[in-house]
Amino acid sequence: MQKTHLPIAFVGTFFLFFLTWSCTKIDTTNLGTDLIPTVDNVKTFADTIDIVSTQGYFNDTSRIGKTENNVLGKISSDPLFGKTDAAIFMQVKPTFYPSYYGEAGDTLIGVDSVVLCLAYKGFWGDSSIDQTLQVKRIQDADFRDSFYVTRDVNYQPATGAILGTASVHVSGLAAFQKIGGKAVKTDSVQNQIRIKLSNSFRDELFSQDSSSDFSRNALKNDSLFRRYLNGLSISSVGAGDGLMYINLLDAMTRLEVHLRKRKAGVIDTSFTSLAVSSGATINPSKTSNYIKRDRSGTPSANNSSTTEHYLQTTPGTYVNLSMPGLSNLSNRIVHRAQISVEQIPADPIKDSIFSVPPYMYLDLKDTGNAASPKWKPIYYDLNPSLSYDPDYKTGYFYPSGEVIDYNYFGGFVRSKIGAFGQRVHYYEFNITRYVQQLVTRHTPNYDMRMFPAYNFIYSQYATAAIPVGYITYDNPLAYGRIKVGSGSNPNYKMRLIIIYSKL
Repeated sequence: MQKTHLPIAFVGTFFLFFLTWSCTKIDTTNLGTDLIPTVDNVKTFADTIDIVSTQGYFNDTSRIGKTENNVLGKISSDPLFGKTDAAIFMQVKPTFYPSYYGEAGDTLIGVDSVVLCLAYKGFWGDSSIDQTLQVKRIQDADFRDSFYVTRDVNYQPATGAILGTASVHVSGLAAFQKIGGKAVKTDSVQNQIRIKLSNSFRDELFSQDSSSDFSRNALKNDSLFRRYLNGLSISSVGAGDGLMYINLLDAMTRLEVHLRKRKAGVIDTSFTSLAVSSGATINPSKTSNYIKRDRSGTPSANNSSTTEHYLQTTPGTYVNLSMPGLSNLSNRIVHRAQISVEQIPADPIKDSIFSVPPYMYLDLKDTGNAASPKWKPIYYDLNPSLSYDPDYKTGYFYPSGEVIDYNYFGGFVRSKIGAFGQRVHYYEFNITRYVQQLVTRHTPNYDMRMFPAYNFIYSQYATAAIPVGYITYDNPLAYGRIKVGSGSNPNYKMRLIIIYSKL
């Protein structure tokens, strides 16, 4: 069975938006306290402005932190976008130093196994194909020691020996799995990927607890442990057509060392956990998420089509929009200005497996430097209830708290039955206030950029005293792709509709 799963933490929010707004139409949408009047061509009129659109490709340098869901897996056969390879690199550490296995007072008899566990949070793609995950040791000392450096999605540290492999059946992760052979539910887990590592690594790791020989005791302090174990890489090898979402700081992400011990004359089993550190009590663990897109041989590669565009969530692609007709509009009362973008349906099975991005973002091309163009937020319409200034003359350049009013701005996915009887997804953007200012005050008619954002950065706002970080959007990382019609597509035309009254 082929399925696409929204990441678990995302499901409720997205479908609440979808159910609440999926029936919104252009003639019934509230703008502030006003209702859009009916187009009668006497007092209220409607114009369609042509959009000139071209394909764009990000040279993506997004940075994914340990607090965010990281992506792991492989897509081998997306007919529109080709291949994706996603790997996770991370350090696991004892939770305190000097550390030891078991509990104080235990007499250790031996070690049974070492298991790398990953907290599973969701999936995108084809869950019917099992994926083989492979764990390797990281050899790169630069990865080990770069505590406070966040690498971008192109970074891969050097790796060494294979420590373990496991076949993952995504649909089975929700079922409880027993830990250490015990049948009681309290010793079971769910939504956790478990990869048993080699016996040789098990014995080597266990030997580091020799407190009588400090030259071998990697558990003595953080510096010694990092030199013993730089980190672990997890990648998907072999077949695969989907991406898993992993939370590195979740308690379910850990390296379990399963022990046999004697305490008060009783032999029992237990496990000690090594985890990804957030840096609260010891040096923070280093993590990195590598994501490689390979679109070669697909329609989305080097697309120069005048009728279709390809949008892929970060690390992904974008579309440039230009609306020359806006520059010639006379002054008027703009009741609604709305950009509409429609999906071009392709293979219905593949389109359901590789589902569309939940959200699109729209921003403006800053005309300040033609040789090195920059981008800035669209004026007014991201959230009319919050004051922000993309020119950064006063206050914030972006809505405070990074809060987008999707009910007003739009940008979330909707669906309908298209002209040819197929289900079609589409997006609408409300840019009414931006257009009103343009026709009233003759502000610049900026080119725009549309893309399914995970995060983005406006570096021009940075100062020596206040650096500018990434702004987060509501798409999960690498989740979603769509083929849309251009401004000249005869059947799925991208267009700007303006409903207005004459002055």
